Amino acid sequence: MLITQIKAPQRELDQGRREGKQAVVTMEFKAAVFTAAALAVLLCSPASAQKSPPAPAPVSVSIPPSLAPAPAPAPRYVDLAALLDVAGPFHTFLTYLQKTNVIETFQRQANKTDEGITIFVPKDSAFAALKKSTFSNLTGDQLKTLLLYHAFPKYYPLAQFRNLSVLNPVDTFAGSPYTLNLTDDMGTITVESMWSKPKISSSVYATKPIAVYSINKVLLPMQLFSKDPPLAPAPAPAPESGASDIAPSPGGAKAGAGNGKADSTSAGYVGAANCLGLLAAAAGGLMLLW
Repeated sequence: MLITQIKAPQRELDQGRREGKQAVVTMEFKAAVFTAAALAVLLCSPASAQKSPPAPAPVSVSIPPSLAPAPAPAPRYVDLAALLDVAGPFHTFLTYLQKTNVIETFQRQANKTDEGITIFVPKDSAFAALKKSTFSNLTGDQLKTLLLYHAFPKYYPLAQFRNLSVLNPVDTFAGSPYTLNLTDDMGTITVESMWSKPKISSSVYATKPIAVYSINKVLLPMQLFSKDPPLAPAPAPAPESGASDIAPSPGGAKAGAGNGKADSTSAGYVGAANCLGLLAAAAGGLMLLW
């Protein structure tokens, strides 16, 4: 009985020790959790974020200039009015283009680098060869059509005219009814309309997208002219300058030559008469001596 009473307090003491150890372990675990939480709060706070080392700057990669694509060149526009004004004696044609605003139509077409334009420009002498009434009888729309008839809505260098002649008739800027026939005879190119067949006398400008060729006659379509327009009267020939009084004329030289011949003949007659006179005197003297 006494032994049982002694063991009971011992068991209670052991149980208390175990509970005390468990309490200590629990407190240490709570302290560790608290410490970890505090450290986490400190690390996530703005102050700790400011103290963190800055992120490395991104490395920039420079592209060598040679690898960069070259910019596309700006299109080169040619002022057609300025070109025709200085290129040759095309003032009559240019005046009509500006008067009807067809020059603006040609300029817009010239600025389309994909298509371009080909213009046949008559010289001033070609217009002077026609009577003035040839164009004065045309309406404003007919005059525009006549000017548009002198162009193709596409750029054609001279080297392509041989192939272009196979497509005859070729549509002009005036539309499908207004066509031209082209011939290339060993480099001599003829542009044929109903009432005129001018030849390309020279290349004024031929760089894509613009080709300008000089012709010696005005292109006259039958849609605008029912018959061949009359030509202007030929100018009177310039009077010849009179012969100089100093320089001998061919006629004067002949006359002089003839006079010289006559003088020499008369001189011969005089010499013969003198000889006969001497012979007669000698004969008379001999008769007296006889």
